[in-house]
Amino acid sequence: MFTELLVCLLIGGLICFLVQRSRKQVLKTEDGWWGPGAPPDGGEDVTIYPFKVSTSDKELEDLYTRIDQTRPVPSLEDSQFNYGFNSQYLQKVVSYWRHDFDWRGQVDKLNQYSHFKTNIEGVNIHYLHVKPKKVPVGSAAIPLIMVHGWPGSFYEFYGLIPLLTEPTEPHDLVFEVVCPSIPGYGFSEAPHKKGFDSVCAAHIFHKLMRRLGFQQFYAHGGDWGWLVTTNMAQLQPKTVRGLHVNFAPPSKPGLPLALSVMLGNRFPKLFGFTDMDVQRLYPCMDKLVVETIKESGYMHIQATKPDTVGRGLNDSPVGLAAYILEKFSTWTSRDFRNLEDGGLTRKFSLDDLLTNVMIYWTSGCIVSSMRFYKENFGKGLNAPHSKMTVFVPTGFACFPNELMHTPKLWVKQKYRNLVTFTPMARGGHFAAMEEPQLMAEDIQKFIKLVEKKKKQQ
Repeated sequence: MFTELLVCLLIGGLICFLVQRSRKQVLKTEDGWWGPGAPPDGGEDVTIYPFKVSTSDKELEDLYTRIDQTRPVPSLEDSQFNYGFNSQYLQKVVSYWRHDFDWRGQVDKLNQYSHFKTNIEGVNIHYLHVKPKKVPVGSAAIPLIMVHGWPGSFYEFYGLIPLLTEPTEPHDLVFEVVCPSIPGYGFSEAPHKKGFDSVCAAHIFHKLMRRLGFQQFYAHGGDWGWLVTTNMAQLQPKTVRGLHVNFAPPSKPGLPLALSVMLGNRFPKLFGFTDMDVQRLYPCMDKLVVETIKESGYMHIQATKPDTVGRGLNDSPVGLAAYILEKFSTWTSRDFRNLEDGGLTRKFSLDDLLTNVMIYWTSGCIVSSMRFYKENFGKGLNAPHSKMTVFVPTGFACFPNELMHTPKLWVKQKYRNLVTFTPMARGGHFAAMEEPQLMAEDIQKFIKLVEKKKKQQ
């Protein structure tokens, strides 16, 4: 008993030392030029243009022709979604897409919010800018940038936006929301040069927010959006008033993380592990190694040779749908791998899922979106931002079915000013789209606390 207590005290002291010793650093970067050729002479064009999503008979005819010419492949017996997207169920999805899905109606839905484009560092940046219809007297709308990931898009936030810009609770904050498409995603132009990574995207989004007149703002992100907004906080910590994320895999495994993995099952309280933490992390080989290998095959492809598989996906709408929608099944719940329909419509509607696919199809962005993995992982795992902690006030929404579970201790290794850590009742990787109400409530809770603290200073 005494030995175990001594081990706990020594480990606890070591962790405290490692947590406290880091210094506040600011991430450095420079302006880039991601357009074709050399940058033009003269200053940057700062014009902002209205943009509308559109479609045409020609676009739809081409889509339908390609769908009609697909070559179905039978799935193995009793395979469900364990080999990828089940072919029998895919035929049902494709039939709905071909005969019942109303893309023109969804285009109208996409255009319910104001879209814009503006050129930054040589590429046209697409974004939504949603202002509240009504702001309480004596208060101001709070600017919030929300950044998507892969294989999502700005459309992931369509259920969340009205909850933030038009809250129903009288004491809730009112937000002015900006949702950009990462360059190479959706309707943002793809970079024409190598090297465009998350830090470059963060730098461009800072320029976008300044161009819109925001001197300070809050940021929210999941998936790649987590890393882009984290980089934004590292680049300009005085500009980002607060950072809210729902995905935060350890970027720099260190001694505290290693010790918690090795000993957390035996001494959970020492590391602040909850029952959920223990359940999601152990046995380590199964939960942290085998599961990661099962679900990361796409990442290895996209981080090495994205253009090869991407070319095929760009030609085949059915292949593209299978590739994207399989993630909306498995990343929402691993248990969905054992269902014939992948549980797709348990959390999402086919209309919403196919709208996201259509954004990729009509913009032709699948290859450039996959290159973002190559640009980020191609530089190795020791990029400057991965070694830097974040001191901007941070809120973390811990959804139980997230791809990688991140205990509070691990989050605090990176985000030193952790204001809120919320174990969420339900939800997976695409949390903003799956559980917009829960996400809105957690964003409200976090920013209310940050605003209260700032007023007290």
